[in-house]
Amino acid sequence: MTDMHFAQVLDSVNPVLNFSVFAAFVLITLVIVFRASRNTKTAADYYAAGRSFSGAQNGLAIAGDYLSAASFLGICGAIAVNGYDGFLYSIGFLVAWLVALLLVAELMRNTAKFTMGDVLAFRMRQRPIRAAAALSTLAVSFFYLLAQMAGAGALVNLLLGIEGEAAQNAIIATVGVVMILYVLIGGMRGTTWVQIIKAALLIAGATGMTLWVLGMYGFNFSSVLADAVAMEGGKGEALLAPGAQYGINALTKLDFLSLGLALVLGTAGLPHVLMRFYTVPTAKEARRSVVWAIGLIGLFYLLTLVLGYGAGALVGAEEITAAPGGVNSAAPLLALALGGPVLLGFIAAVAFATILAVVAGLTITASASFAHDIYSNVIKKGNTVPGSEVRVARITSLVIGAVAILGGIAAKQQNVAFLVALAFAVAASANLPTILYTLFWKRFNTQGALWSIYGGLIVTITLIVFSPAVSGSEKAMFPNLDFAFFPLSNPGLISIPVSFFLGWLGTVLSKEHDAKKHAEMEVRSLTGAGAEKAISH
Repeated sequence: MTDMHFAQVLDSVNPVLNFSVFAAFVLITLVIVFRASRNTKTAADYYAAGRSFSGAQNGLAIAGDYLSAASFLGICGAIAVNGYDGFLYSIGFLVAWLVALLLVAELMRNTAKFTMGDVLAFRMRQRPIRAAAALSTLAVSFFYLLAQMAGAGALVNLLLGIEGEAAQNAIIATVGVVMILYVLIGGMRGTTWVQIIKAALLIAGATGMTLWVLGMYGFNFSSVLADAVAMEGGKGEALLAPGAQYGINALTKLDFLSLGLALVLGTAGLPHVLMRFYTVPTAKEARRSVVWAIGLIGLFYLLTLVLGYGAGALVGAEEITAAPGGVNSAAPLLALALGGPVLLGFIAAVAFATILAVVAGLTITASASFAHDIYSNVIKKGNTVPGSEVRVARITSLVIGAVAILGGIAAKQQNVAFLVALAFAVAASANLPTILYTLFWKRFNTQGALWSIYGGLIVTITLIVFSPAVSGSEKAMFPNLDFAFFPLSNPGLISIPVSFFLGWLGTVLSKEHDAKKHAEMEVRSLTGAGAEKAISH
């Protein structure tokens, strides 16, 4: 840190100011959620906000849903500490949107009603496929929720100046409770408005900090890089070249390839992102949503390059890794170095807003999947009384919130960008092969879908559990245990091809084939014909 030691930095933090900014955001958004809840009467209102948002609004909400704590906290920290290799997270997250735009966005919007299970069940046996889709949605949502909760715990010391595990655990629990309130009260409509506000705040805050950093260096980014390289305790020239993190040996190179596959293919299989396409009235607006989202998300990831290297130059990798929360503290520490406690209070509040908006989106997606797919279509076989499905969704959100709090406490020391990468690996392995086969392969059938989803889930989660991410290393989730036998931290390199293969194998070994239903789905997914009528029911 320029000329101030880290202990002095913590002394300069104003916990009352920081907490006040955060509390103000929560109160304002809760008022908005209450107002939005007045129009939440039917399942379509609760799950899809009555399909009332425009493409631009939904694009901003998608950016708010997608730009998570991993993007703001984890990537900035990864760039500050590892330079070029950290920025590869940004590249992977952004390129992934091209896959989502070209392959799934419009087709999913035209085919589904509320959830991913609607798409998969369109041409297959309803009950087994919906159960599998709901389980996969819950698994992806859980891993993603872990990352957001870990980010919340990482911020507690800097935001409130309180040290110790109890304080981090309390903040994680607080985030969980507020998240549950958003979802219970406002449904998708209230959650969408929270995401829109949060996206605007996050992009404005990141833009302001970026201009501030560049202004200090006469808008010469090369000077920022030079200072980051010259900072003591860092990796020096290695920050500017590939390999600081993933080029050390053949194993780390394979790990990066695995990570890249998971990031690029995972977005198109994320249930909480796919569900956002159902909140717009037409397929055209769904396309506009993605174009807006790509523009906003692309801008933000360019800003992370300046913020990450700026944190390395003005704070230093050594100070960042020694701070509470480790690399996740890079962006808040940069705010403190630039504008003191006031800017830290604003940026920390924005980071909390980021976490709250994303966990609310995840929670409503997971609860909708359970209520719509499991309760309504599997248990009740489509014969539900009005209002019961939404009631079950709200009860489910309470359970998911409790599980997220406990999981977040266990994972609070992990890099949030890395935890999100695990969620992407599950989505890319269990969801994406099944979605692509369903949309584009005529021969695909129920057995292939079940093999792909369950096989992808089992392989991915097994490899994660027995990887260095969970045990056997200092940075593992359980550093004192060692039961790792899979050498890669991210399983995507193995799990994604295995899931595609299982989907193919299960299909060719089954005689089931409904050519008429596939033809109907193909017409609807490509043209939208019949989709509006089905959606309104």
